[in-house]
Amino acid sequence: MNANKDFKADFIRRVKENKPTRWVRFGVVFLIFILWVIWMGNPWLLLGGILLFDIYITGYIPFTWWKRSKNPAVRSVMSWVDAIVYALVLVYFVFAFVGQNYQIPSSSLEKTLLTGDYLFVDKTVYGPRVPMTPVYFPLVHNELPFGLGKSYLDSPSNGYKRLKGRRDIEAGDIVVFNFPAGDTVMSKVSNPDYYTLKKWKGEAILNTETAEFGKKIWRPVDRRENYVKRCVGLPGQRIKIVDGVIYIDGEPFEIVPENVQFNHFYQVNGAPLTEEEFEQMGIPVLDRGVAELDQVTPEQLAMLGYHVNDDGSVPPIYVSPMTPAMVEAAEANPRIGKIERQQPAPETLYSLYPEAISADWTRADYGGANGLLIPRKGMVMEMSRGVWDIYGRVIRVYENNPTAEFRDGKLYIDGKPQDYYTFKMDYYFMMGDNRDNSLDSRYWGFVPEDHIVGTPLRVLISFDQDKGWLDGKIRWNRILKDANPDK
Repeated sequence: MNANKDFKADFIRRVKENKPTRWVRFGVVFLIFILWVIWMGNPWLLLGGILLFDIYITGYIPFTWWKRSKNPAVRSVMSWVDAIVYALVLVYFVFAFVGQNYQIPSSSLEKTLLTGDYLFVDKTVYGPRVPMTPVYFPLVHNELPFGLGKSYLDSPSNGYKRLKGRRDIEAGDIVVFNFPAGDTVMSKVSNPDYYTLKKWKGEAILNTETAEFGKKIWRPVDRRENYVKRCVGLPGQRIKIVDGVIYIDGEPFEIVPENVQFNHFYQVNGAPLTEEEFEQMGIPVLDRGVAELDQVTPEQLAMLGYHVNDDGSVPPIYVSPMTPAMVEAAEANPRIGKIERQQPAPETLYSLYPEAISADWTRADYGGANGLLIPRKGMVMEMSRGVWDIYGRVIRVYENNPTAEFRDGKLYIDGKPQDYYTFKMDYYFMMGDNRDNSLDSRYWGFVPEDHIVGTPLRVLISFDQDKGWLDGKIRWNRILKDANPDK
């Protein structure tokens, strides 16, 4: 009885000793906490309010023990530790539920987004995912620096849940997502993914040459590599590409980015183009390719309109991705003698998706006669060999049916035959604006909804990899630029 009275008296004393400013700080934090619990839709999280009350008001848990230490070194060091921990917790919640920065590592969306752009990705538009691997270091994605290993713990883990957002994904949105084929990678070579490496090198080499490739590792959905592409196909739609033109349900795709690019061959009159001329044309160093002419004779090139020297030699024929505006400028440039669009041939290095039926497709003519149907949540499909060839990985991997297999003319899940399959998630078809230089859904298939991260809002800052710090490396004109200008 006395113990209860002592606790009650001590509790009242601790509450009364707080200044009004302390109560105001607690009230603001607790209001934000309540709104977050409502957003999460899990009333059990309200128990965390007890911890907040103790941190701000009662102080039973001695988080600030170091402030009473007589050792000034302890107080100094722990004040820094306290500030760092507080900052990391804040960053964790901002990155998980609001947004985070993201770097454009490749040219797949040039010239809409440039290699070297740093974007702020807004997760609230489509609704943030509840962290599926909740224990991770918030300032890195999946690997700690200096080769220290994974930045996350595999357990505990959560199932997929997305909080309410402001709207659904729309056609034409630029979307950041986790790379679907990145579920399995080699620890020393995360790009290309394990499946592509296995096709190129063979599984035996990957398993034995660990010094070069490392070990095979599996990554959870939210720790897979981040990609950014444009959504061109929504759940339930049928997509096909004819001569580079995207068709959705038989109609041309309504959103054509201003800066969409296709590869073009072009030949220069006179001396080779200078660095300044390439820059004026808007062609960065990595895009200044030279066409291989081993299988084309000078006579054939001459018939196509290219210049051939009197001695039979051929001046270099370049190949670069160009927007319509760049092509128009090149055609008006007297230094350009010939320019034409490259016609993609069937792939030899990377296979198009789905590999079982895409042998005759190209990246510019894709989807066959009827196009490719994008799965929608609740969509029911009658199973056949052809359907399995397209959607087998979706059913087995993305929809978490590891035992799924197709044999004897039927789909089997957990050993039970299934005549029909009902999809559990929505899927999307993503492509880059740099159409002939983008590894996208044409190569690795659909993006499941649980892989969606968010949409880029603004360019925070941009660095030109072809420039030095004193020679225009920072692209000042891109700071705070709209990251989705075609919407």
